[in-house]
Parts: sequence; structure tokens; C-alpha cells
Amino acid sequence: MLNPQISRREFLKLVSTGSLAFALRDLRMDRALETTPPRQGRITWSGLPLYDAPAFNANQIHYFGADKIVEITGLEENGQNGYGNPHNTLWYKVDNGYTYSGGIQPVETNYQKPVFFLPEKGQLGEITVPFCDTKKEPYTYAERGYRIYYGSTHWVIRVIVQRDEKSIWYEIYDFHLKRSYYVPSHDMRLIPDEELTTLSPEAPDDQKRIVVDLTTQLITAFEGEKLVFSQRCASGVRGTETPKGEFRTYHKGPSVHMTNEGDAVEEDGVYSLPGVPWCSFFTGAGHAFHGAYWHNDYGQPRSHGCVNLPSEAAKFLYRWSKPYVPSDTNYLHLPGEGTLVQIF
Repeated sequence: MLNPQISRREFLKLVSTGSLAFALRDLRMDRALETTPPRQGRITWSGLPLYDAPAFNANQIHYFGADKIVEITGLEENGQNGYGNPHNTLWYKVDNGYTYSGGIQPVETNYQKPVFFLPEKGQLGEITVPFCDTKKEPYTYAERGYRIYYGSTHWVIRVIVQRDEKSIWYEIYDFHLKRSYYVPSHDMRLIPDEELTTLSPEAPDDQKRIVVDLTTQLITAFEGEKLVFSQRCASGVRGTETPKGEFRTYHKGPSVHMTNEGDAVEEDGVYSLPGVPWCSFFTGAGHAFHGAYWHNDYGQPRSHGCVNLPSEAAKFLYRWSKPYVPSDTNYLHLPGEGTLVQIF
């Protein structure tokens, strides 16, 4: 995700001549390339192989289980693309071998100092450790709730100090399940208001536009003729395709529990994802741009119809697009408003 000085006319010319891939590579916009490797990664796919070279036809020397935390010691940007994704050739060096980056969420372990006072309506927080097992009561040995992951966002409504066990907890509220869970305060960062302000407020609303090319899995954003954002995405797979046409980002929420429980035809198709971050919805059926903590494989369809993005990219669109969501608001719905979205 970058902000190069390239006009929409120049961008379309590159598309028509087939030169887009080279231009994006030169601008380092074909994906959010890391200049240094992340220090840690969380395995998102159970059975993800470790190879002795950055290629799927290399020797497999180990298999990782889901949620295994690994140390990432290097990058190979020109490895073999895989799992049908022509746009992701990035591999991570792990444990004296190589693992395809699409199955590893880059994470950090950043413990936080507690905050004891919250605004009246609560405050948005994000998880800053690879994962955290919530509790159903604010005690260390209480029954476990669901697991939440690095970069996921949650609405904090109360701070609880347990003096007997010397622990501090944040109470997070799940608006879908209509109940609370509890998170150790050191696992969550409360997001300050200045991180939620509108980006490019000087740009006229009618000059902002989001464009999604489903063929190349490329999402771009323009202010008039100027390209201000570009990122590979993961749209809907066959059977749950992302709809084509013109839409608007008319309802938004910084944290949403996404699920298809009750709608899935097969049990294997059921998903329940608490704390999906930075959701900018553009249809009444629930299609949205949002962050994804359950994979890192952008550049091919992988979703149930939404447009998956890395969390920071989704956050950019959430802050940049209209309508502006106040920091004390967990959901905003304004039919007829929002930034124009063009999907083809």
C-alpha cells in the first residue's frame, strides 16, 4: 500500500498495454513488500509444509499445526507462486527451511500497559500478541471463551482490576452474540482517537473512488486522477463471488463479528470470525472491504464474497472513505452516502 504520484489515465494506459505488473513492481505496489522480515509469524493453515527450498516441488521436511508461532529469519521474494496465486511469490525462511507466506500471518508480541479510564461509550482496542484466549469471567482460571488474533479489533466497555490475583482485564462486548468476554489488558492496545480521523479530508467527496479489478485481484483508490492506494486483495471464490457493479461504502464498523451460521449449506462452510477489523460495507448483503487475520494470501479469490485485505490496508480505506465514523461509534449506517466503489 503506497501513495505514488501516478494518474488514473497513466494507470489505465498501463492496464491496456499489459505493462501494469512491471509498473507495480517498480513502484513496489504489487503487494505490501517487507524490506525486513517480520520477527514472528502465526501459522494460519493446519498442516502448512516446511520445505528445504522456496518451491512447492522441493522436499517437505516438516508440517506446522495451526496457530503455531514461528520465528521468521529471512525473506525470499522470488520463490514459486502456489495454490493458484500468480501474484504471491513471497516465502519466509523459518526453522532452517522455507514456508509459503500465504499461510503465515505476520505478527508481533507487544505487551501493553493498562489503561484504567475509558470514554463513556467505550473504546476500540486491537490485539497486539499472536493470539489471546478470552475468558468468560475476568479471572485467570475462568472458563475459556473464543480465541482472538493479532490485529483483530474489539469494543472495550470496562476495565476490571482483580486485586486478589493482581490482574487487570478489559471487558470486550460482542454485538453479534450480545455478551461480554474478558481479555488480559497486556494483550490489547486501546486505539487513540487520532488514529481514527479521516484521511485526505481536503479531497472532495465526489472525487474519491475505489476500483476493484477481480481479474487481477487489484484494488486501487483515486482522488480525482491521482492514484493514492493500491493493494492486492482476496475476493469471493466461485459460488460466493464478489458482486460486480457500482456501489457505495454506506455502512461501516471498526470491529464486526462475521459469521454465516444458519446460512451455510454444508457444515464445512460455516465460519465465525470475531473482531474482523476495519469493515467498509458496500452492499446490504454484507459485502465489505475488511482486514483478514486468517490468511496472508492476497492476489487470488479466497473469501465468501467480501474483499479481504491486510489489516493496515483495510484501515486505510476505512479512514479514507466516506462516511466518517466517530471514534465512539461501533457501527454507522447512512444509505445513499459513502465513497463510490466500482467492481469489474
